[in-house]
Amino acid sequence: MSSTIIGRETEKTILENLLKSNAPELLALYGRRRVGKTFLIKTYYKDHLAFACSGQYQGKTKEQLINFAIQIGTFFPDHKPPMAPQNWQAAFQLLENCLNTKKDRYKKVLFFDELPWLDSHKSGFLSAFSYFWNMYASKRADLLVVICGSAASWIIDKVLNNRGGLHNRVTQRIRLLPFTLGETEKYLAHRNIKPDRYQLLQLYMTLGGIPQYLNAVERGRSTAQNIDKICFSKDGALVHEFDNLYQALFNHPEKHIQIIKALAKKNKGLTRNELLVTGKLPTGGGITTALNELTESGFILKIYPYGKQEKNALYRLTDEFSLFYLKFMQQTKANEKNNWLQLSITTAYHAWCGYAFENLCFTHIEQIKKGLQIAGIHSSYYSWQVTGNSQNKGAQIDLLIDRADNCINIFEMKFSNTEFTITKKYAEELTNKLNAFRKQVKTKKALLLTMLTTYGVSENNYKTQLVEDELKMDILFD
Repeated sequence: MSSTIIGRETEKTILENLLKSNAPELLALYGRRRVGKTFLIKTYYKDHLAFACSGQYQGKTKEQLINFAIQIGTFFPDHKPPMAPQNWQAAFQLLENCLNTKKDRYKKVLFFDELPWLDSHKSGFLSAFSYFWNMYASKRADLLVVICGSAASWIIDKVLNNRGGLHNRVTQRIRLLPFTLGETEKYLAHRNIKPDRYQLLQLYMTLGGIPQYLNAVERGRSTAQNIDKICFSKDGALVHEFDNLYQALFNHPEKHIQIIKALAKKNKGLTRNELLVTGKLPTGGGITTALNELTESGFILKIYPYGKQEKNALYRLTDEFSLFYLKFMQQTKANEKNNWLQLSITTAYHAWCGYAFENLCFTHIEQIKKGLQIAGIHSSYYSWQVTGNSQNKGAQIDLLIDRADNCINIFEMKFSNTEFTITKKYAEELTNKLNAFRKQVKTKKALLLTMLTTYGVSENNYKTQLVEDELKMDILFD
């Protein structure tokens, strides 16, 4: 794998500032599995790493302590312990003794990877780590301690919201998100893979911006060929990823998977009550916790309704790979020849493309604002819907951006392999939608119907009459 960090400009600035700090620093870095957390830290801090260890998945305390001792021997060969420490207090005392031999003024990075796995059942790790930070590391201005984990909820609950020894001790946090479309394009180009942007959209809508997934993409293959090999061949890199993904992130992932599967059934998202019914989930029973964990880990998005209470908020599955797996991979036998090449020309695929493209827009709101040239204007995004009755048709707006300059962008997002054409029937739907919104919301703000498409909207009278602004897929790569 390349040792060059692609993208991550904001994160690199934070990491550099921590390195230049004249105070002891404790950085909490979290993000989903395979998003590149370990790579980012080890690559950026490669010349400053004084010690690093990682938790072992489902490892017992004794195994974790043995691994810790091995790493002590690696980073401090003159202080290699004759045997593994008996407990975490002894382990951190050993680390302190080693660090005491390094008193120069340069910043030294201590990296504790997969912290949730290090904190095995009744191990006492977190308590010992808290003591190490409070009584030793926090008194040395030359130390930068980095703690990292894929289980975002664990990092938040046990560290960031800690009410004990780590309360308010974290000096910086980074939530590492998947690559954006622009970063994905740069990452693949760095590997000399340069699909056109339409094919790159299709690839992103399948794999998302997870660097490890993108690493399986091969040069010289079309997007369809790559998806076929990665997701459907017998030894495909992601054939078994869905189960492994949730098992590694959550201790009891059954509810999380139920929620994900329920959301995959409803393209427009579900309220909490609808989710309970669709997913056949019990009220209570840790559902709130699971929803919060999935939201914080970046698998689902909570979209607030315009002008309504939070209870009407929609939960939407935005993890590209999970949606693709449940729509196509789950029902398909591995190693079925030309599997994806056949599936990718079906009506089910084209319907999925439309929803997956909408999801992609939700995860690229900042790029959309920049494309509208409103990045400097305060704004918030929402969804909106009204139920129909005998007098009025129902209507739904999946995305609107409410702006401080008295405008509201009403979005229509369409994925197409050519210019999109507004037909008479579709024009009537758009008119009904705008009228229904004006009638219910009673806003005095200007409503700007905004088309966001792959190749633009073809010119006709309906476009002239209705469309106020138009964005093409290129703005999503900015």
